[in-house]
Amino acid sequence: MSRTPYTPKRVIFAYISTNALFTLATSLIWAINTVFLMQRGGLTIFEVMLLNTIYLIAQMICEVPTGVVADTIGRKASFLLSIGTIIVSTLLYVATPVYGWGFLGFAIASVLIGIGFTFQTGAVDAWMVDALDYSGWEGPKDRVFSWGFMAFGAAGFVGALLGGFLGNINLLIPYVVRAGVLVLAFLLVLVLVHDEGFEPRPLAAETFGAETRKIFDAGVEYGWHSPVVRPLMFVSLVTGVTGMYAFYSWQPYLLQLLGKNAVWLLGVVQAGAFLATMAGNALVPVVMRAGERRRDATRVLAVGALGVAGFTAAIGVLGYFVHTPGVVPAAIAIGLWFAWSVLFGLLGPVRAGFINEHIPSAQRATVLSLDSLFGDAGGAGGNVVLGWMSGVWGYSPAWLLGAVFFGLASPLYRVAGKAVAAERAETAESAPPA
Repeated sequence: MSRTPYTPKRVIFAYISTNALFTLATSLIWAINTVFLMQRGGLTIFEVMLLNTIYLIAQMICEVPTGVVADTIGRKASFLLSIGTIIVSTLLYVATPVYGWGFLGFAIASVLIGIGFTFQTGAVDAWMVDALDYSGWEGPKDRVFSWGFMAFGAAGFVGALLGGFLGNINLLIPYVVRAGVLVLAFLLVLVLVHDEGFEPRPLAAETFGAETRKIFDAGVEYGWHSPVVRPLMFVSLVTGVTGMYAFYSWQPYLLQLLGKNAVWLLGVVQAGAFLATMAGNALVPVVMRAGERRRDATRVLAVGALGVAGFTAAIGVLGYFVHTPGVVPAAIAIGLWFAWSVLFGLLGPVRAGFINEHIPSAQRATVLSLDSLFGDAGGAGGNVVLGWMSGVWGYSPAWLLGAVFFGLASPLYRVAGKAVAAERAETAESAPPA
């Protein structure tokens, strides 16, 4: 029986629905994960950041090999492998404090989580872009990315609220529910996602090394050697230093500013941050405009990066002025966090649309995975250094240093913009006269 041909609406529905359910599952622990590791796992903040580093190193090692899977066997197979691996790792997170496996148990689970997410990074966006092209979509793709990010925000909102509520009852419950929802996500991907616009190739064990080298070389050619994409990879590197640290250190930092162990509040705040992110997503078409009046993406990204750095610095500075924890300093921090989230919601789709415009279809998953590898490398170093600073000197100096790295993204975006302008000028000069 033949399958109904893909239309743009079917592609967008599959992209948004599968991503939303996947995000709902994964976000159930985001608001409480650090608190869970410290309170139920008995870890220090430095040990938590070491786990994040282990996770990122696993991602760095596996980004290219898993990109091979996406660019040969298919993007659907890669997404399914991602979900299955994360289910196993989530159950290991549940078992570790129950059976007393300590840091080692969490470390093994972190490696599996890292591997699982590398099967997903690059593959899903690459599938959507190729399927949209195959279906005849002619609109700007950053619009679709913004819809996807809004669905991500809505799912994250529900997941954060539910995770905070369940975690307030028992910090183990969100992990069990997460595993169950991931099973549903696996089934949804199995039914809705098909590799249209991409021709899968067989991958045998004896050819895996050759395929890895071949695709890695292509990734280097269309990524590292691209004057447009290369500075974007360095953006991932510098923002990666702070991004993961800020997200996970925010939880105990907020409770410290409040002076209470209100786990439920973490869920509410993270849900609010997802709403703020969605507001940023909704601003994408307004800020970018359309047609001849369309704004230069790199200028928007450069200015936005400075804004993110400013809000990060403000959150860090706040800690120096709080001598008595309470509602007021916590409320100020939450307001800054929401503003931070709005900017992230705006910049995410703009960057995704921009980088995808400059990557060929056949190498898209691999180049996006290579871009993620740079972010992983930055995060691996950032989690150790900033986590150590938090344990020795407190959260404020670590956040201030993190703000510097966020700010470095701005000139790098400018470099990418100049490279695009140079390419356009070269194309115009070589074009035959009308």
